[in-house]
Amino acid sequence: MLVVSEPKDLLGHINHNLGYGEWILIDQKKINEFASISGDHQWIHVDTDRAVNEMPDGKTIAHGLLTLCMSADLAGNVLKIEQLKQSINYGIDKVRFTSPIKVGTKIRMNSVIEDVTERDNGVIYLKIKRVVEMEDGERPAMVASTISLLYPIK
Repeated sequence: MLVVSEPKDLLGHINHNLGYGEWILIDQKKINEFASISGDHQWIHVDTDRAVNEMPDGKTIAHGLLTLCMSADLAGNVLKIEQLKQSINYGIDKVRFTSPIKVGTKIRMNSVIEDVTERDNGVIYLKIKRVVEMEDGERPAMVASTISLLYPIK
C-alpha cells in the first residue's frame, strides 16, 4: 500500500504500480443484482438455462459495466492519503472490455498511477490505469483509466 500524507505528495509517484486488490468471485447472484439495478436483462447475462446451450462453456457472462462499477471494490486498499478532505470521481478514459467474464470466475485489479497534476487551490487530478484480470485468464477482462479529483484538508 502506498501511503502519502497529502494529495500533492502523489506528484512524485507517476508510473507507480499500486499493486493488486483481492480476488473477487463473480457469481450469478451478483450478475442478476446488477441486471436488476441497470435494467440490462440481456439473456447472455441472466438466462442460465439458455446459456447452457448457446454460450461458450455453457455459462452466462458478467456485464462489462458491472466490472467497471466494481472498480472501487476491486482496487482494494492500495492507496491511502492521510490528509484528504474528499475524493470525487471525475471520469473514465479509454474503457475497454477485452475479454468476457464467465460466471464463477474470480477477478482482481491492478492499479498504476498514470498522471498526477496539481490544479487550482491545491486540488490534485489523479489518473489511474486499472486492469482487471481473471484467475487463469490469458487476457485482461477490462482496461480503463479512472480520473479523480483529490481535495486536501486546508
